[in-house]
Amino acid sequence: MVKKIIKTAEDTRVTVLAGGPSRERPVSQVSGKAVADALKTAGFKVTLADILPDDLAALDIPGDVIFPVLHGQFGEDGRLQEILEERGLTYCGSGPQACRLAMNKHHSKLKMLELGIPTPKFDIVEKIEDIRKAKCCWSIPVVVKPVEEGSSLGITIVQRAEDLEKVIGQTLEQFGVVMIEEFIDGRELTVGIFADNALPILEIRSNRQFYDYQAKYNDPKTEYTFIKDLPKELYIEVQELSVRAAKGLGLRDFCRVDWRLDANDRPFFLEVNAIPGFTDHSLLPKAAAMAGYDMVNFCKTIVEMALQRKSFGFRVSGFGSNPQPETRNSKPETIFQV
Repeated sequence: MVKKIIKTAEDTRVTVLAGGPSRERPVSQVSGKAVADALKTAGFKVTLADILPDDLAALDIPGDVIFPVLHGQFGEDGRLQEILEERGLTYCGSGPQACRLAMNKHHSKLKMLELGIPTPKFDIVEKIEDIRKAKCCWSIPVVVKPVEEGSSLGITIVQRAEDLEKVIGQTLEQFGVVMIEEFIDGRELTVGIFADNALPILEIRSNRQFYDYQAKYNDPKTEYTFIKDLPKELYIEVQELSVRAAKGLGLRDFCRVDWRLDANDRPFFLEVNAIPGFTDHSLLPKAAAMAGYDMVNFCKTIVEMALQRKSFGFRVSGFGSNPQPETRNSKPETIFQV
């Protein structure tokens, strides 16, 4: 349970950082406003500010805690968190090393293999000369994706062998290091993590080839459904694997873990988002609401966890505290189910 913070919300100044330099800037701006509005409703003194690698003025705003809501590069890859650590600033979310691991799909999948968590087979292409060697080991279809991008930017499912080399080359040129990944045909699931709690599992259904950027933010036909048809043992397994993945990467406070469930109901880890979306359409707030946290209490509790680290001088590590929603009177749980 998050301990009572002596400082009240009315006395607490929060700087919400949004925007940033990445391709996900527009989404970050919407997420940031949603967080800022929720914290204002909770009674905090809130400043919503943009930040860029060459303009860190937002960090000079007097305040008690910083709530980064930057998606993608700079905000989610550990660079911003490194700056916050160097300045001794109190902030919400995961630390630099955990963010770096989570943002890099290669390194995070290596960690999953180390933890014994299933993940699709993969190969890495760092330069043009690697393409021919890499592509000879794969059968179609395969997934080609940038190693360090979010919101499904740059992802292609290659359906024809003759297109593979071209797609890898284009992705390499536009985004840098590329991952070729085994395509798992099946259901797409996502598990929000809040402190040490696995939130109810959501299934994502898109009319597009896969859950791409358009499906996430622009397609009204994309469906999000809380799963009720999985066997109880499998449901709990996916939640427990998600908590293990988050802890293994060293993440804290909140994150979201994405999975594919194949035709034999075997879960495969795809990636983890250290700072997922916070809009009213985003998956983490939806799952939190299903578990009993409305947006206001969700964001308020995240700030309180950061203030607890500041007040007591220790790190609430990898989901080591166990907040419960104000609407729940039951015994603390590790798993929330629908």
